[in-house]
Amino acid sequence: MAGRAEPSGPAACGGAPGLLPLLLLLLSAAAIIPRGDGQNLVTEDVTVVEGDVATISCRVKNSDDSVIQLLNPNRQTIYFRDFRPLKDSRFQLVNFSNSELRVSLTNVSISDEGRYFCQLYTDPPQEIYTTITVLVPPRNLVIDIQKEIAVEGEEIELNCTAMASRPATTIRWFKGNKELTGKSEVEQWSDMYTVTSRLVLKVGREDDGVPVICLVDHPAVKDLQTQRYLEVMYKPQVRVSQNYPVQGLTREGEPLELTCAAFGKPQPTDMRWLRVDDEMPQHVVVSGSNLLISNLNKTDNGTYRCEASNAVGKSHADYMLFVYDSRAGEEGAIRSVDHAVVGGVVAVVVFAMLCLLIILGRYFARHKGTYFTHEAKGADDAADADTAIINAEGGQNNSEEKKEYFI
Repeated sequence: MAGRAEPSGPAACGGAPGLLPLLLLLLSAAAIIPRGDGQNLVTEDVTVVEGDVATISCRVKNSDDSVIQLLNPNRQTIYFRDFRPLKDSRFQLVNFSNSELRVSLTNVSISDEGRYFCQLYTDPPQEIYTTITVLVPPRNLVIDIQKEIAVEGEEIELNCTAMASRPATTIRWFKGNKELTGKSEVEQWSDMYTVTSRLVLKVGREDDGVPVICLVDHPAVKDLQTQRYLEVMYKPQVRVSQNYPVQGLTREGEPLELTCAAFGKPQPTDMRWLRVDDEMPQHVVVSGSNLLISNLNKTDNGTYRCEASNAVGKSHADYMLFVYDSRAGEEGAIRSVDHAVVGGVVAVVVFAMLCLLIILGRYFARHKGTYFTHEAKGADDAADADTAIINAEGGQNNSEEKKEYFI
């Protein structure tokens, strides 16, 4: 068993012969100490990115001044109390007391991964271990695209490769802000993983200039991504606009000017005007993207088409021309004026009738139920009822008949 402690001999002690017998004894004891439950020791596992610093802490819950030491995965003593027998200078003492031994390990590599042992020399001895896990970010992130330039409607293939990571990388795809789904394959080389994700994408004209992003999800790195911009060719988009007349009807004797605009990738190189199902009138003037008819007549009626083409294909837009009589617009304007005048007169008459009805209504409401009659004239002078009746009957023969007056 003493052979396992040889690495901690004079060479490892850095030329301290006075300590050699003690260290040999301690290292031999470390090799034979049984694994206890570590009931008085506390430590935590450590996860660190390759090249960073790992800190190992061995703590004693109830200190009794017992000796604390730290061993590497090969059970070589890294620190005995505050002394470092191991010559690896990447291990540095951070804190030492009766209750804690804390050591840092700089420039961590994969070879440093494993179990590190905290030992406490009590009766019986106690031991507990902590595990160092080393994360390795992807060495490189590359997008390969099947076709540098695509045509709208085509399917293209993109591959994103994240090389030499640990653990394996998760790759996500985005087109602009929209997340897409790819298919990943993982290859393992020793302790490293290479991941390749494949994305098949059908492109359209709206995808031209849009970035396709390959993004990595890995615990050792944040915001690692690369991107490629799509280049998509598409046939022209054609639009015909009427420059003159700006508004209103196209009438006989007046001019007409049309403009054709076409956009595509590559930019259209061939643009022409034609008349659908008929020959172009001789008085029509075509100048580049413009079409001009200086004096419209009804024989110009028809559909005029602007065609544009590029290396991808051909497109067109149509304009339907109908020529109206020269007075069509004026007659319409006159009819509009007549209708406006008639409408105004009708409105005034209706308003006057409403006012009259309101005045009559208020007058009759004020004199409602007021009337009197001469039917019982003479009855007021009678001595009794019989005389009043006689007087009333006699009064009927009078020249003044029964009359009623209503006010």
